[in-house]
Amino acid sequence: MKKHISIIILSILSISLLFSGCQNSANAKSQSNSTEQKSTQKKIITDAAGEKVEIPSKINKIADGWPAHNEVVTMLGYGNKIVSTILSKKAMPWLYVVNPNMNKALVDFTNEDVDTEQLLKTKPDIVFLPLNSKSAAKIKELAIPAVQLNFTDYESLKQCFKLTGDVLGSDAEKKSSEYISYLDNNLKKIKAVTDKIPEDKKLKVLHLTSFSPITVDGSNTMIDSWIKAAGGINAASEITGNNKEASMEQIIKWNPDVIIISSNTLTDTKSAVKNINDLYSNPQWSQVKAIQDKKIYINPSGAFLWDRYGADEALQFQWAAKTLYPSKFKNMNMASITKTFYKDFLNYDLTTDQTNRILKGLPPANN
Repeated sequence: MKKHISIIILSILSISLLFSGCQNSANAKSQSNSTEQKSTQKKIITDAAGEKVEIPSKINKIADGWPAHNEVVTMLGYGNKIVSTILSKKAMPWLYVVNPNMNKALVDFTNEDVDTEQLLKTKPDIVFLPLNSKSAAKIKELAIPAVQLNFTDYESLKQCFKLTGDVLGSDAEKKSSEYISYLDNNLKKIKAVTDKIPEDKKLKVLHLTSFSPITVDGSNTMIDSWIKAAGGINAASEITGNNKEASMEQIIKWNPDVIIISSNTLTDTKSAVKNINDLYSNPQWSQVKAIQDKKIYINPSGAFLWDRYGADEALQFQWAAKTLYPSKFKNMNMASITKTFYKDFLNYDLTTDQTNRILKGLPPANN
């Protein structure tokens, strides 16, 4: 009798173990399938071109054909995912200092084209492009999700950063929100002062990007936005867009109080203007009030050109306000502000020398 009972108990245990094993196997398979499904899930976003783009929920490799946006991706914590870029180390050396992973990326893009054969080798999960990029059609033919982005003022900047965060994931979304809060808070502080300046007391500011030919930034641009936020009037506001040609006659007519020169302008080998002193001794330029008053400034430049379209845009209007109206912003220390920003948003500790070079628009010392 006892023998029969033992056999029954053993049989029950065997069946129980077998069932448990099958259940565990099924659970493991279910978890594996769930993980696999999660990794292959897609989501649909609408980009700046108004196109709906299906993108993977997990981004491991990024191609970025918009120069300014490489810094945005870095700021959002995905700089180590960039495998293909438009920016060489020579073009933007500070970005390569802040994000050394850029050294591993292939430079597959130019302003006019993309090397599709090279791009395919990097196997990107997504491609970021500026709005109306000439490379967009080629990228679509490769069946790689291409997201076009753009901004021309602070509101569209925030939308661009939010969209990038949404594309990259929850951690990037959080960083984007932190950046936008920083931007909004500091804009509020600056404008609380500059909005009180009477219109007839505001300085006319000309932003120059080239001397050969003379090119300026007009209205409907990010440049126009930070000039206004800093309490200035864009001297070239009658012109619309970026890098637009202007004659010497126009500049003399505009007669700006201040001239701000983009940091890469004086490095142009085609230009006869190599330094600010060339303007002081030039018969035509010496007719301009900014030259007469010696109010010409080189714009800072870091992980991207501060005056253009990167994450450093949050520093630009602060620097511009301090530069235009130093007596109204006596307690503003741009070196300290810059160091803190780079630590908090680009995860990089600038030295005092590096900070000073960025503020002077100079490349890294060992460049």
